[in-house]
Amino acid sequence: MSAGVAGRLLRCGVIGVGRMGRHHARLCATMDGFELVGVVDASASRRSDMKEQYGCGGFEALDDLVAAGVDAVVVATPTVTHRAIVEKLLAARIHCLVEKPLAPDEAQARALAEAARRSAAILQVGHVVRFDPVMVAIRQLEGLTPRFVEVDRVSPMTFRSVDVGVVLDMMIHDLDVLIMLMGAEPEEIHANAVSVLGEAEDVCNARLVFPPGKDGIRCTANVTASRLALKTERKIRIISEDTYVSADFGDRKGTVVRKAVNAEQLRAIRSRFEAGEDLSGLNYLELVKVEPLQVGAGEPLKLQLENFADAIRSGGRPLVDAEAGFAAVRTAERIVQAARRAGARRV
Repeated sequence: MSAGVAGRLLRCGVIGVGRMGRHHARLCATMDGFELVGVVDASASRRSDMKEQYGCGGFEALDDLVAAGVDAVVVATPTVTHRAIVEKLLAARIHCLVEKPLAPDEAQARALAEAARRSAAILQVGHVVRFDPVMVAIRQLEGLTPRFVEVDRVSPMTFRSVDVGVVLDMMIHDLDVLIMLMGAEPEEIHANAVSVLGEAEDVCNARLVFPPGKDGIRCTANVTASRLALKTERKIRIISEDTYVSADFGDRKGTVVRKAVNAEQLRAIRSRFEAGEDLSGLNYLELVKVEPLQVGAGEPLKLQLENFADAIRSGGRPLVDAEAGFAAVRTAERIVQAARRAGARRV
């Protein structure tokens, strides 16, 4: 168990209380086992709002929050600021949960991963999709060995997180999930992208080929991200040898299709097919078992914060550690580079 936090509230702070930071502050102030000591933000009105709502401190500088005495901090500032803030906190042995992406590029992500290895403090990266009840349900499916994965994450432009392109802003959620499912980074990447509003890409499609699994077969993933769509969609489809999963993160529901035939029946059907027999009389729906994906309840951000606290109190690894955050950033950078090689402009 981490020294100094056993049997007492975990004293927390939040740096940056914009759209995401406000949610983190709410949870730190209202969840059992936590005490929101204070928030840091350049905006006086934001600091005032948090002080009024939660009775916490409102600080303009990071040093003031550290001086107030915190065990852990959630960093919800622009990506380009992460390294300076997190390195300072880790050096002070303060545990960090930093919003995704870990850093704006591979070099800075590597530096933060190395800082985490040197520090006695925990660094967790906020890849919150891992804690989404839909993804939790998918991870719990037995016998799911992906052969092909298709992911779509699109939405209208919000003009938030415009300091990075759509790959680091949106697609990185799915890159983290894919690396988790495959247990490795992709060995081959093909991509293209379109930049419309600025220098960074606003739409990107990537084809990722992962190393062979235990059975020697590679998995291919097709991932699309856009922040110029007319509506919001977050969907994933996973095809394996015996199971097909289709899930909608927005609706929090999904469908699981499994083989209903046994090996002997399947061999018979294949033999008839290979012999040229007319199989149009077969009812496909009788050959498969269709059932809803069993999606539980829970707020992903809350589940993520609970995992962070458990790691601090137990001294264990969080579900998404610095190495995982680094792998996602490195893969994102490889995708942007592949898009440039393919002729994408202003990326």
